[in-house]
Amino acid sequence: MPRPEEAAPHVSAIRGSVYSALGHKLAAHKGEVFPFHVGDTWLEPPHGCLMQDLLQSEWPDLNRYTQPHGMKRLLEALVTRVKARTGEHVGTDNILVTGGATAGLSNAAGAVISPGEEVLILAPHWPLIDGIVRCYGGRPVPVPFIGVADSPESAVEVVREHLTERTVGLYMSTPNNPTGQVLSRPIVEALVAWAQREDLWIFSDEVYEDYVFEGEHTYARPLAPERTFSVHSFSKALGMAGYRCGFITGPAPIMAELRKTHTHSVYSASTPAQVAALRALEGSGTAWIEAARELYRQAGEGAAKVLGVPKPEGSTFLFIDVKEKLDERGLAGFLDDCANEGLFAAPGPSFGPYPEHIRICYTATRPDNVRRGVLILARLLGRTVSEET
Repeated sequence: MPRPEEAAPHVSAIRGSVYSALGHKLAAHKGEVFPFHVGDTWLEPPHGCLMQDLLQSEWPDLNRYTQPHGMKRLLEALVTRVKARTGEHVGTDNILVTGGATAGLSNAAGAVISPGEEVLILAPHWPLIDGIVRCYGGRPVPVPFIGVADSPESAVEVVREHLTERTVGLYMSTPNNPTGQVLSRPIVEALVAWAQREDLWIFSDEVYEDYVFEGEHTYARPLAPERTFSVHSFSKALGMAGYRCGFITGPAPIMAELRKTHTHSVYSASTPAQVAALRALEGSGTAWIEAARELYRQAGEGAAKVLGVPKPEGSTFLFIDVKEKLDERGLAGFLDDCANEGLFAAPGPSFGPYPEHIRICYTATRPDNVRRGVLILARLLGRTVSEET
């Protein structure tokens, strides 16, 4: 049992810094900085959704708590949105407005994972899911998947190899963070059907649903609504990362339990953030997303071309194998060389067993800044870049 000045062992096992251990260099760097290590956007939120656009005279309860479940008007707008996108017959009892998708996944994990139980996590994976599972005493099991499974049959075979009697859930993200790949409908259908047969919970991370450049996004919940939690993010969809607002959908009976974990952690999502999200849904959000999608596509394709890697199918990331440029210092040395030039990338091990990879976010800063940073990275990787590139 932990004593004062000690932490619980399952919390001690969580990484402190998942995106970069070079924050001190980021703070001290004197020249231009290329902050590719955190997923963000250079774009401001849609028209009418900046904090200065929200007036107390129009929203008298702006500085007060909302109901923990979420603002009634926002919940109703989300019901309409989910029905339109997925065809699901959902009600407000299927939806919880959360402090970002991160909180939504944490609420779900807290409601269904008991200490010692395992969650299979398709890798490379979003870094925080590992720590979220650990927070509740669960054991994250990374399953190398992207680039390994290339058919419905191989997808099932890959996850089956990691199944144990302690397995209770399967986590997947599409479009994928960090690789930018989009899981095909046959693969999603095969994974969901397998999880049904094995009686597993499904955690479907769909925060980049609006940013698919090739193919189409497949929603997991309509395939198995009785066991699937789908998480969505206004942070990623609408450039509101600092607002901390998202939502999660799931089966109504267990959502009552999620509302308990949410109430006893953050109580309610930020009221101004919920108002901004509502204004985006009822106003300029759709047009903003369509414009952003094209800008992101151009940025991703441009970065991929310079770096000589496949262009992303979706999301806002590239996951790059840098093995050929590692010396005796390993990945830490390469990241340090990048940092000396003001370029900060996320280390591969944050995303699973990938000690020779880095992730960059090509929307984290303005396109001209991204291009200059990508050219520096290409030089560090020894890539030949033509003047036309």
